[in-house]
Order: sequence, then C-alpha cells, then structure tokens
Amino acid sequence: MTDCSKREQSGRYRFMDSNPRRDFLKKAASALPIVAATASNEASAVDEKNEADTQDPQSWQGRMKAPDDGKRYGWFVDTRRCFGCHACEVSCKSENDVPLGNYIRQTTYLDKGKYPEVARLFLPMSCQHCEDAPCIKVCPCGALHKEAGGTVAVDYDICCGHGSCVDACPYGAIYMDPVASQAVKCHNCYHRVESGMEPACVPTCPAEALNFGDLNDPQSRVSQAMKRAKDEDVELVQIRVEKETKPRMWFAGPAAAEIEKKLPREGESYRPESYDIYNWKEEEL
Repeated sequence: MTDCSKREQSGRYRFMDSNPRRDFLKKAASALPIVAATASNEASAVDEKNEADTQDPQSWQGRMKAPDDGKRYGWFVDTRRCFGCHACEVSCKSENDVPLGNYIRQTTYLDKGKYPEVARLFLPMSCQHCEDAPCIKVCPCGALHKEAGGTVAVDYDICCGHGSCVDACPYGAIYMDPVASQAVKCHNCYHRVESGMEPACVPTCPAEALNFGDLNDPQSRVSQAMKRAKDEDVELVQIRVEKETKPRMWFAGPAAAEIEKKLPREGESYRPESYDIYNWKEEEL
C-alpha cells in the first residue's frame, strides 16, 4: 500500500503508516504501563473536560462542517447484486484491525416466502456518514468530526471513550473498542481515498454491489451506478429517514425496506448474533 506519512494541517489525524486505526492500536499497546500509572489523574481531567464541553451546546457545530474541498462522498448499495459472501466485512476487518466479535460493517440476512418459493435477501450496512450526524452532536470530547468530502471520522488522539456516540447513532454503526475503550466506526478508508484508492470493501466485492465516490462528480463510480439504476426505473431508498440525519447512503432493491427492522438502533452495535441462522426467518423477529 502507498505510504501515507502525512500530517493533516488541522492536526486532527496523524498518518505514520498506512492506517490511522492501526497506528492507534500500536500507540495504545505501548502506552498501557503509562496509562495504568496515571489513570486516576487522567480520569479526573477527562471528566472536567467532558462536563465543560457538554455544557456548551454549540461546541459541535465547527466539527459538523466538512473541509471546503468541493467533494461530497457517498454510497450506493445495489442489494439486488449482493449474495452475502461477507468479502466486504473480511476486507474491512483486515484493513482496520477489527477484533473478533466487533464489526465496522455487517451484512444482514432475511429469508422470505415459503418452500418452494423462497428468497434470501442481503443488506450490507455500515456508517451512513450523515450530513446532520447525531454522533458528532453528542460527543463530549470533540473526537467525532467531518473529514474530507464530509466523511464522519473519529480522532483517536482525543476520544475519551464516553460512548454517547453509540447511544446516538440510529444505525448501530459505532462500537467501543474492547481494549482501548474508544469509539470505532467506518471512516470511508480515507487513508486509501487520499492515495487515489477506493475503500477496502469496494474492490473486494465480487458482485460489485458497493459503490463509493464523490456525489458532486457525475463521472464518479457512485454517480454512474445511481444513474444506471434510475435509468432502469429502479427506486433508490434510504434507511430511517425519519431520523432526519440526512444519510449519504442509498439502496436499490427490496432488501433495505424488508431488513430495516432487523438492524441495530440507538445504543446498539453490529453483533455476531446476526449470523445465527435461527434469526434469518421473518417469523422469528
């Protein structure tokens, strides 16, 4: 992978290798003895900072504003093509060092009909990178913010592990790292995007069901895929629009509407139980 040893002008992220998540884990492991020795003082300082930030209802507004780069990253998922191979999840776990039992993205199943007329629907899900992201609004330490193209990202240097972002996300797209106790979510693999590559899950998908790119660019992969679907009179839908978060992920096919009720909600995260075959049938919801 191309080296991304680059420091953002804003100072919010440091790319010492190829992946901010991997760098964060290395730093966390090396810092464990120091953390253990100073835990009491640091906890007091964090509590004071959290209280101060929480008392300022306007503190999140600057972090909600994306860099003025003219880009608007988004996703189009064609569930008609997905056949549930989980390649996107495997590549995501490998790229971001996601531990067992946790997920940045997950594919949910649903069986429909009765034998012999049966069908299995698949819905690949991850962070929706909402324009009005509730996770940013509730983050007391200011770790959640907008990156290039409107990507919703976590600054691992200042995340205090408060967990309010998990409680606020309507899509269950955030989990707390079991070792570092910090929030983890999809960040559009922007360490790859900055080097001209796609997020790891996109080229891994053998069915080409995942499409990512700049919605402002009519020639981008995501724009072209959405255009083809519209030309075929296929309805493009979004999930839980009633939450008014303005998600940047669109879906084609019946899976989104059919499986939406099985997806995690506020205070939940993707979980291994979703793969239990006894949970696939609609009658057992």
